[in-house]
Amino acid sequence: DRWLTCRSLPPGALERIADTVADRLRVPWFAGAVKINVSLVPPLVLLPVFLHVAALHFLLGLVILTSLPVVVLWYYYLTHRRKERTLFFLSLGLFSLGYMYYVFLQEVVPRGHVGYSQVVALTCGLVFMLAALSRAKKDPGYLPTPASNEKSSQRGLPNNSVRRSSNGLHGGTLSGAASGRAVNGEAKGYFRMSAEEPEGVKKDWCTKCQLVRPARAGHCRLCGRCVRRLDHHCVWINSCVGEQNHQAFILALSFFMLTSVYGITLTLHTICRGRTPFVALFYCPGAYSDYSSALSFTCVWYSAIVTAGMGYILLIQLLNISYNVTEREARLALRDNTGRRLLGGLVIDTGQYNRGFLCNWGHFLSLGSSPPQRSAEDIV
Repeated sequence: DRWLTCRSLPPGALERIADTVADRLRVPWFAGAVKINVSLVPPLVLLPVFLHVAALHFLLGLVILTSLPVVVLWYYYLTHRRKERTLFFLSLGLFSLGYMYYVFLQEVVPRGHVGYSQVVALTCGLVFMLAALSRAKKDPGYLPTPASNEKSSQRGLPNNSVRRSSNGLHGGTLSGAASGRAVNGEAKGYFRMSAEEPEGVKKDWCTKCQLVRPARAGHCRLCGRCVRRLDHHCVWINSCVGEQNHQAFILALSFFMLTSVYGITLTLHTICRGRTPFVALFYCPGAYSDYSSALSFTCVWYSAIVTAGMGYILLIQLLNISYNVTEREARLALRDNTGRRLLGGLVIDTGQYNRGFLCNWGHFLSLGSSPPQRSAEDIV
């Protein structure tokens, strides 16, 4: 009524309308209506529409394929600023994989230039990638949280009590007051606690989880948990990347890169005969001669854009592993000006855990090989 009468809406009206729509969006089911996450809907509806419209003309394809990454990045920064978890990126990634595979089977394979063995190889790569992704979605290495009664009792303790108990366990002292800011997944207000360890590393007291974090662990504001050897929170898997799933995360990225590049190559060899894949990607005169070729070529460009973005993420991850630094540690080093920029700024070497290329990779490959032992610090 206010819209029709051109009157201003009361504060928070749009948010309440959006929450109501999100709550009422349900699908009938045998055991009762199932609520649908609103963030799952846009990729399922808009991606096929945009790709089919982009296949109508070269200029339409140029505009849509240029605007799509901009819209995705805008939504990423919007959710990242609000510290919200969303299934949009995971839904977009999985549906993109399924839809590209569908277009490949429906539009490219019937042309007769792709062999049975090549289809099997592409399918196996897709299955391996999904298996690695499923493993990466599991526990990243969450630290065990104390019981609720222990939490309440610890919250009631004054800071002096925490200092005395921590001195009894570690032989160290709390240095400084709680930090007033949250940086790169860190919880607001944690105490820095020095511990007597062989390597001289420090441990942190997390006021959110009410526990002492071991070295290289961090608190994720999106998940609300502390994670061992926290690297970052990945929106594409809607989970943290930590000690227990970092290997699976790298494996999923690697299988995705191999499968995507192989599928792009097969498609370009089919619709742009006689040209190398790189040349055909930029110059394919017969791509818009028929709608089937145009749709395939549009999907190739969409896949190439996504592959370039994931390739950059994989490159940064491999460089960080080579220098034994996590993404979280690199960002903290930049904030505190304690790291060195190497390779044109692609990697930040903190020098704290770097033991050489082979030792660093040996350390990474041994992550999660044995379950971490609970010490007295974890029970505080």
